[in-house]
Amino acid sequence: MRRRVAVIGGGANSEHEVSLATADGVQAALSLSYDVERLDVDRDGRWCERDGTVIDTARAMARLAACDVLFPLVHGPDGEDGTLAGLARMLGLPCVGSGVGAGAVAMDKWVTKLVAQDVGIRVAPGRLLRRGETHPWPGPAVVKPVAGGSSQGVSPAATPADWDRALDEAFRHDDRVLAEVFVSGREIDVAVLRRADGSLLVSPPLEIDVPGFFDYDSKYGGEARFVVPAPLSEPLRDELESLALTMFTALGCSGVARIDFFLTPDGFLLNEVNTVPGMTAQSQVPRMLAHAGIPYAELVAELVRAALAQDRARHRCGTSVRALAGTQP
Repeated sequence: MRRRVAVIGGGANSEHEVSLATADGVQAALSLSYDVERLDVDRDGRWCERDGTVIDTARAMARLAACDVLFPLVHGPDGEDGTLAGLARMLGLPCVGSGVGAGAVAMDKWVTKLVAQDVGIRVAPGRLLRRGETHPWPGPAVVKPVAGGSSQGVSPAATPADWDRALDEAFRHDDRVLAEVFVSGREIDVAVLRRADGSLLVSPPLEIDVPGFFDYDSKYGGEARFVVPAPLSEPLRDELESLALTMFTALGCSGVARIDFFLTPDGFLLNEVNTVPGMTAQSQVPRMLAHAGIPYAELVAELVRAALAQDRARHRCGTSVRALAGTQP
């Protein structure tokens, strides 16, 4: 019998359309090897069919519980932040990707910076800003929501007038905002994949070549050019791989994560970590891993196999702990 995989897209946040596109791509690829149960979350947080027909929560949970694996593809809050991984755990379902803790920490850009600094990875100096406080312009900066993705709400602020507009835009997406010193450098991404056998694979690096600022419009409007592999010297490639592995393991990630850096004259700076990266065939992660010899359909199938293997290992560990506890007087 073929395994049944629940694919979830959409989401009640500004990345709704991007998440639908990701889920559509994964659903089509998985259908080659698995039976797929597709459910989405609409913009109001309700469970629905792909055509937008709303279904009640009890019915949605019954359909999910009848599956063998959950493949959450909701970018942003109430999805990528560990919410759907927690739902899978409550339903007793193996779940593709990072668990609750890694998803929640990586979604919070401020906390991610603190983790990076603790393990010796450089980050751009920044300040955490809260709604309702007074925020004087700190000089040239990039302003972004603390919990967000797809460059939604991210703006450069080269002047005090830019600063006010950037704050307004960022606070439309989150009650907390991160203001970072503007970094001039090459934007280099890398993917880390935890395979079903537990090994970690680091992809060839990808460089984002874009005129001006890499915002939502340039990301999805076709202005950006992705160069894979990024032209880097061997020492820089080795350093990038080491940094990516350090960050992936420090956060406790599973599945696949995209780890974004800036390459400056002083070396690499961590930008952010995406535990539910874009996963259409043309997205950055599939492009990078295709250059590592893993085509798109094989990548999504490997993520399902890894989730099943991790779940088996977790249950073996639980069984061993319970058996050991039973031997105690």
